[in-house]
Amino acid sequence: MVFAKFGFILLLASNLAQGDLHGKLLDETEETMDLETYHPNHDLPIQNSLVPHQRYKCYSCEPPDCADTTAHAHLCQNAIQCWKSRIRDQYGHESVSRGCTTTHEQLPLYCNPNLMNSSGPKKRHASGTYNIECCTGDYCNNGTFPALPPVEYGNEVMKLESSTYALKMTGAILGPVAMLIVAVVIVWYFMRRKHHKRLMASRSKHDPETYYASDEILRATSAGDSTLREYLQHSVTSGSGSGLPLLIQRTLARQVSLCECIGRGRYGEVWRGIWHGESVAVKIFFSRDEDSWKRETEIYSTVLLRHENILGYIGSDMTSRNSCTQLWLITHYYPLGSLFDHLNRTALSHHQMATICLSIANGLVHLHTEIFGTEGKPAIAHRDLKTKNILVRINGSCVIADFGLAVTHSQTTNKIDMGNTARVGTKRYMAPEVLDESINMECFESLRKADIYAIGLMFWEICRRTLSNGIAEDYKVPFYDCVTSDPSFEEMRKVVCGDNYRPSIPNRWVSDPLLQGMAKLMRECWHANSNVRLPALRIKKTLLKLASLDETVKLNYDGEICV
Repeated sequence: MVFAKFGFILLLASNLAQGDLHGKLLDETEETMDLETYHPNHDLPIQNSLVPHQRYKCYSCEPPDCADTTAHAHLCQNAIQCWKSRIRDQYGHESVSRGCTTTHEQLPLYCNPNLMNSSGPKKRHASGTYNIECCTGDYCNNGTFPALPPVEYGNEVMKLESSTYALKMTGAILGPVAMLIVAVVIVWYFMRRKHHKRLMASRSKHDPETYYASDEILRATSAGDSTLREYLQHSVTSGSGSGLPLLIQRTLARQVSLCECIGRGRYGEVWRGIWHGESVAVKIFFSRDEDSWKRETEIYSTVLLRHENILGYIGSDMTSRNSCTQLWLITHYYPLGSLFDHLNRTALSHHQMATICLSIANGLVHLHTEIFGTEGKPAIAHRDLKTKNILVRINGSCVIADFGLAVTHSQTTNKIDMGNTARVGTKRYMAPEVLDESINMECFESLRKADIYAIGLMFWEICRRTLSNGIAEDYKVPFYDCVTSDPSFEEMRKVVCGDNYRPSIPNRWVSDPLLQGMAKLMRECWHANSNVRLPALRIKKTLLKLASLDETVKLNYDGEICV
């Protein structure tokens, strides 16, 4: 029984061994058939063939040492096949190589006819080509290398790809820039709009110091015991040439920044301010001089008052500072200051003297002359002419300022508007008829004659500072040698009316024709008899005649002095 079992086991093992060997032969046969199908050249050795294979010798080299086999002779022994190849990369560079196949596993990789003359692994915007020749025999891979097909450029495709690529690059660069510009413009627009709204809101904001307009008239809020509307009686005209109405929708005081005080007097102070980036003069009246501020504002609002020798007017305003009411009068600013200051620091040439005197006469002619028409200008008497009320422009000409005591007269109504001010003029420049109180205040011509007396004294001050033969006297005010620095009414009446004294004429003026002519003009201006005094227009013509006789005074073609 034991032997029977042992025999059965041996028989089973023998059958299994025969089955494995038969399976292996079938597998080898199938693999051989596959390789024969893969390689139609039946002369090549077949993988896993049980038939022994012949081995060969081949040349072997790697780029770039394959051009000459004699110089670079590397041999490959025991090879199944020899091969040589040419490869072109995606950039068009070619390289050659030789080698051998020593194992059956390498045959599908090197000598597969389906892969020959085909493109290698594809990359984006890149391509490569190669060609391999396989052979059997000793050193059969010597000689020339296989050729590659010529390069074929797809012009249309390349152009399309190139243009598409250029457009993409342009869009990638310009797109963010354009978006940034649009964002900046949008931000700028909204910031500007926000600023505009804020500005308009600040302008329309109502407070106790803001003036605002209705459809018909401009109203003013209260400031102290009176209002600007009451002062100006709803007048919204301005003839000063500033182009601004006297009553404005928003207060001027809020727009002006005071910088420095440039003068003080009985009426108040004068400051230099900044208004819209330009320097302006701000005359601040004390509250007790409210009538003077009102009167000067009314005079500046006179139609057709604008003139190159009249101080340029900007506007009037009332404001409250430190619980005190301030009355502002805003005018043009002249950095040279008053004629009084200018004469104290500067000696004049004949041309400069003639320019100053003629500009004062021009301004006075405009004031004294009544202009008739639908909107005419009344005749105006200044009543406080002096060198401190004359301002000097940069070009050397002058303008007349300070109309707090001015009087107007219209022949249409034949009425004189004296105003309500109780202020009197400067005593030193008062005419004899004013000092002895013989002047007829109901006669406007008498008031004009008083201005002529004052202009004669100013001409004397100017001529004293005029150089003649290199000599000029120190600046002095009229009657400096016979009254105190602040003379009383009685002192001036005694000197002018009682003693009939007038400023003395220096001897050097006799040798100078221009100054001699000016001395004669002065005597006619300050004559004790007001009827003898010259009118303003005659003074202007006399000055032009004297200037034309002096070679140092430059005149234009119209006979006017060049400034």
